[in-house]
Amino acid sequence: MRRPVAFVAALALFAEAVGVVLVNGILATVVENQDMSLAGLESGAMSGGTWVMGGVSGLCLLLCALVLLLTGVRDRAPGRLGRIALIVCAVAHGVLGAVAVGLLGWIAFAFLMTVLGLIVLTLVVYGPEGDRPVGVEPSAARGPADGGSEDGAGPGAPAAV
Repeated sequence: MRRPVAFVAALALFAEAVGVVLVNGILATVVENQDMSLAGLESGAMSGGTWVMGGVSGLCLLLCALVLLLTGVRDRAPGRLGRIALIVCAVAHGVLGAVAVGLLGWIAFAFLMTVLGLIVLTLVVYGPEGDRPVGVEPSAARGPADGGSEDGAGPGAPAAV
């Protein structure tokens, strides 16, 4: 179940990255064509800022999608920086979902919460204990070299008689 969740989350973030860049491109074009200023700020500056915002947001989403894709391909938990990037992405989706429900409606909220759920589910199933084989207890996964005894008990546990 771990790999499909990571692949679906990566696909959702790839699609979202494309959507964010397209929406920001449309907004930048509209602002440029209006040729109006906002509190003395020229439309060219606002248009450029919108393009930069779309590009940076798209790159961040692509980075997170790449981390999820590599997680699914390798079937291993992401590294520390990858986990941090995914946690930041999840928090951003939570905040944007809270804002989106008021501004854009329930469909945008549902999409953002679905992506949030996929990211969190990937982080949970590939957690610190997500690297051991399925069906193996933590104490049985450790051998004598890991501090466990021959019978799989933890350190300091009495040996089996």
